[in-house]
This record gives sequence, structure tokens and C-alpha cells, in this order.
Amino acid sequence: MSWLDHDSYIEIYPPEPFDFSECLVFLARSDQEVSHRIKGDHLYKLIKLDDELVLLKIGMKQKMLNVEFLGKSPSSSIREKTAAYVWDWFDFESNLGEFYDFAAWDKVLKPLIDNFYGLRIVGIPDLFEAIAWAITGQQINLTFAYKLKKKFVYHYGESLTFDNENYWLFPSYKTIASLDVEDLRALQFSVRKAEYIIGVAKTLAQYQWTRNTLLTKQDDDEIRNLLMSIRGIGAWTADLVMMRCLHRANAFPIADVGLHNALKIHLGLEHKQSIAEVKEMAAAWDGWYAYATFYLWRLLYEHHA
Repeated sequence: MSWLDHDSYIEIYPPEPFDFSECLVFLARSDQEVSHRIKGDHLYKLIKLDDELVLLKIGMKQKMLNVEFLGKSPSSSIREKTAAYVWDWFDFESNLGEFYDFAAWDKVLKPLIDNFYGLRIVGIPDLFEAIAWAITGQQINLTFAYKLKKKFVYHYGESLTFDNENYWLFPSYKTIASLDVEDLRALQFSVRKAEYIIGVAKTLAQYQWTRNTLLTKQDDDEIRNLLMSIRGIGAWTADLVMMRCLHRANAFPIADVGLHNALKIHLGLEHKQSIAEVKEMAAAWDGWYAYATFYLWRLLYEHHA
């Protein structure tokens, strides 16, 4: 991790290639998003480190990310943890050059890496948020999923006010574990999803599972099976969590509707492919399924660019 500490702000030096503006396009995919805010070419994000709320303003200056602390400057320990958070959030640990070396020879992926050069998988570092968001999106369109998320965050998340604007934090599993199904039903969650999300929160609380619990495991199948042992988490949800939260390069949510829509658009097909057809076509992507999926998703947000 390459960064410099300046007390009221930090500078992070991302590995090449990296295009911050490409990542902003992905983060701007819904105007209902409440987990971050984009103003011009700056990204605002509220995070919680060591029980302290920290509001960040992130922008790109030449080849470095400038991360400004809004409000009082946090301790040196918090500043260091902020650098680690941002480094992880934008997946700077992955060797994107290796993906490009492989994708340059793939007729499906080559146009994508040419168009979206420097895009990295923007993660969801909190395990409960990653799982709850994936469950929220099960079998509904993205627009309605964001509306549910907004209500969920406004009702149960923490917030911080800066310059007369509120910035929000996704609810903690400890808060949600104490709820009843009817509490989430009141926010338009289905009975099943309310049960799942509260159940996940209770499981994480009971077993003290964190993201690090899963990161210590080396085998993708072991992680997937552990996630799928929780009621409400199927293969699609598990792979989304592995991809967005754990940065597992070979996670492949093969049944994802967005993936299938993107392939239909990208390949100029009249009908969406079957899962078997996608599996056959994507066989060569082994080792990089997650990035292939993320770049195909990027196609769906072209109207924001």
C-alpha cells in the first residue's frame, strides 16, 4: 500500500492502471444511492473506523487519490486505517495488468477493456452490507432495490451532518439482529427477505463472523459453502458477496440478470443466452470471472457516461 499522511488529508498512489472517473460512472449508477455521494469529480463517503464516524472527500490529482477528512482530523491510527479502507475499496491489490494481458486475446472482453481501461471492481468492504444488499436485490429490478436500500439506511443507519447535508452509514448487523420481521415489512421488504436479512444479522452476531473470518479461507468452494449455509444465501448471492466484498477473482454470478442483459447487448443477440451457453462461452475466463462480469456490467451504465 503506497500512501502519504498529511494529517488533514492523505494521498494514495494507486497501482497502474486505474481510472477514477470510470469507477465514478459505476458508483453513479443510481440517483437513489445513499451509501455515498458524487459531486462533480469528487466522491463523498462516510465510514466507521474504531467506532468513529469519518467523512471522506475523495478526488484524483494527477496520478494520486487525494482523500480529505471533512471535519476534525482523525488520529494517525484512523488515517492509516482509512488508507487501507480506500485501497481495498478500489481493489488496488489486484493485478489488473494480468487481466488485461489475458483479455486482450478474448474477442468478447477486448472491446470492453479498450473502452473501460482502468476500471477496477468497486467493492463493498462490510460483510453484512454486501450480503444484505445482495439479498435485497434478489428477483427484483435494480430501481426498486435501491428504494428499499434507501428506506433501510434512513431508518436504521447512522448519519453525520456536514455543511447542512446528511451522510449515511449502512446499518450494522448488531442493529438489525434486534429487529422483528414486521419492522422490515413496514419498509416494503417481503416477508422472506425480511427473515433472511434479520437471520443473517443474527448469524453474524452469534458466530462473530466478519469479513476477515472469510478472508482467512483460501478455497473459493469453502467460502461459497460457508456463505450458502446461511438461510437466504444461494449461489448467486454468495458469488456476488465473494466478488464485491472478498475480491475473489474467480467469483462468477453466472445467473445474474445484469450479466445476461449485458451479454445480449454486447454480442448483438436477439435473445438472452441460457446459463449453459454463458458457461460455455465464458470457459476461457477462468481465473478472471469477476472482472469479466464487472466489465460487462459497466456496459449497462453507458447512459451515465
